[in-house]
Amino acid sequence: MRLEGKTALITGGASGIGLATVRKFVREGAKVMIADIDLRQAEAAVAAIAGEGFDGAVAAVAVDVSVYAQVEAAVARAVEVFGRLDVIFNNAGIAGGRPLLEHEPEKDYEPIIRIDQNGVYYGILAAGRQFRRQGTGGVIVSTSSIYGEQAAELSFSYSAAKAAVISFTRSAAYELAEYGVRAVAITPGRVGTPIINQFSEELKSTFAAEQLRNRLTAPEEIADVVAFLASDEANAINGTVVSVDDGYSVFKQRLDLPVF
Repeated sequence: MRLEGKTALITGGASGIGLATVRKFVREGAKVMIADIDLRQAEAAVAAIAGEGFDGAVAAVAVDVSVYAQVEAAVARAVEVFGRLDVIFNNAGIAGGRPLLEHEPEKDYEPIIRIDQNGVYYGILAAGRQFRRQGTGGVIVSTSSIYGEQAAELSFSYSAAKAAVISFTRSAAYELAEYGVRAVAITPGRVGTPIINQFSEELKSTFAAEQLRNRLTAPEEIADVVAFLASDEANAINGTVVSVDDGYSVFKQRLDLPVF
């Protein structure tokens, strides 16, 4: 088990990519603190995972990642429960958007920046300080997006926040290397999370067609990559962006082949 003996804090860990990653980490031998704004859902996840034979391997803490004191407290809680912190997965986020010129900043810009951008900054800062105190190094994995590297429909604020995550990752890797800390960002494409699954079948089919396998990526497939990045097997991966987009970024659209 590649994460045997490691402890992790996963934000947004009660659903979607976060929950899939919690389950993957536990199966790989880690102990995990599920940090989520929905404590009831996080506690339900803890109970379910414990019932699968992993009692004592998971715990839950309420956190609003847009508030630094709460992120700092979640890190402290993970250390209190499990004795140390080895990995943080800054995964909590929200989506949404409308055309730029129709923006109401307090609705269409500020919440996304607070959660998707500031929340990652706070996670990097709080975990980085804990790693320095421990003197044992650590790994920071943060969820960016394909939208962090390109323009897209209705994504002005979201793209800005996800681009910031990439910049944060590079700078954190540079500044924290002396403490034995690695920082990596991932850029998922179209993933079958609750955010996307709420849409119509027609829209989901359109999203699927944007990827090379012509289907939505499963959250568990993202979790597999995060588990690898958090492991010692990925020690040479630092300060970089790992695309987990099933080819979304390598082509524009599908065309019928011409007859020659």
